[in-house]
Amino acid sequence: MDGKVQGQNGVSAEAPIPLLTPYTLGKFQLSHRVVLAPLTRQRSWNNVPQPHAILYYSQRTTKGGLLIAEATGVSNTAQGYPQTPGIWTKEQVEAWKPIVDAVHAKGGIFFCQIWHVGRVSSTGFQPNGQAPISCTDKLLPPQTRSNGIDIAHFSTPHQLTTEEIPQVVNDFRLAARNAIKAGFDGVEIHGAHGYLLDQFMKDQVNDRTDKYGGSLENRCRFPLEVVEAIVDEIGADKVGIRLSPFANYSEAGDSNPEALGLYMVESLNKYRLVYCHMVEPRMKTVVEKYESPHSLLPMRKAFRGTFIVAGGYGREDGNNAVAENRADLVAYGRVFLANPDLPKRFALNAPLNKYNRETFYTPDPNVGYTDYPFLEDTE
Repeated sequence: MDGKVQGQNGVSAEAPIPLLTPYTLGKFQLSHRVVLAPLTRQRSWNNVPQPHAILYYSQRTTKGGLLIAEATGVSNTAQGYPQTPGIWTKEQVEAWKPIVDAVHAKGGIFFCQIWHVGRVSSTGFQPNGQAPISCTDKLLPPQTRSNGIDIAHFSTPHQLTTEEIPQVVNDFRLAARNAIKAGFDGVEIHGAHGYLLDQFMKDQVNDRTDKYGGSLENRCRFPLEVVEAIVDEIGADKVGIRLSPFANYSEAGDSNPEALGLYMVESLNKYRLVYCHMVEPRMKTVVEKYESPHSLLPMRKAFRGTFIVAGGYGREDGNNAVAENRADLVAYGRVFLANPDLPKRFALNAPLNKYNRETFYTPDPNVGYTDYPFLEDTE
C-alpha cells in the first residue's frame, strides 16, 4: 500500500498512505484522515476546563487535522464522573476559548463532544443531591470503569416524564450554541456508550410506554429531537453524532443493533449532518475487543455524509478501512493519547509509545496527559 510515485527530477518518493490523504469534511479541508477521538480525561476542576488542556490539545493538533474534544456536559444534571468539563455556564465557555484558540493557531479543526450521562451517575454528581435522570427508573448495577481498575456505583434514576423531555432537548441546544460561542468549529452529539441518548435508543434500557418508548421509531425520537434542535440552532454543517448500536456499555444493549443503526443513519440523512461517527461492533465494552460477525458497512452505505469509524484501530487496519471505502476518516483514542504526533508516526511507520491505563484519569495536569514523548524526543 505504501506505493512509490515519481517525485521531482524522476526521483521516486513515497506515496502517502490512505490515512494521510486529504479529505473534504463539509466546509473543512482536512490534510489527513487521522482523527483524535473524544477521550474523557477528568482534569477539569469543578467542571471547568483548565489551562493545562491548552497544551494537551495543542500537542495533538496538526494543520488540517480533526480533533474531537472530550465529552462535555450540557447541563448541571449531565455529569457522572469527577472533574469532567461542561459548557452550560459562561465561566466554562470562557475557559474553553483559549483551548480552542490553541488548536486553531496550529490549523486544526475542533469539534466539541456534548453529552449527558443519564443514569450513569449518582446523587453525588447531581444538583441538590437529586436523582440522575434517564428514560427509565431501572438502577444500573456497579460497573468497572474503563481504566479496568475502579468500580463505579450509581443511584436509582428518575424516569423523565413526557413533559420533562423538551427541557433536556433544550439543554443540548444551548450547549451547542455555547460551543460555537467558545469558538469550536462544530459539535459532536454523544449518542453512544450507554449514556442518555443511547439509553433511550436501546431496548435493554428503555421500558417506556409513551411516545418515547416501545417501537424503534419511538426509542429514537428523543435523540432525533436533539439532532433537530441543534441543527436548527447552529446549522447542519457544524453537527456530527457518535453512535454505538452494537455496544453494550453500562448495560445498554439492543436486541437488533443493526436495525437500530440503519434506522438512525437513514433518519439522520434528512438533517444532512456533516458526519456520523460509529463505534465498531468489535468494541463490546470500552476495553474489550472481540471477534464480531457484525459490520458497520450497511450503515456506511446508507449514510450520505462523512463516515468516521472508531474502535481498536491501528495503522494497517485504518489504512485498509480508507482504501476499501469502509470509512472516510478513522478516529484514534488511546493510541493518539500516547502518541501526540500520531499522524507523523503513521507517515514514517515509526514505533508507537505504549499508553498507561493507570494514568488515564489521574487528576494530574501533566502525568499521563502531556508527558507522552514526541518522536524526536525518543530518537
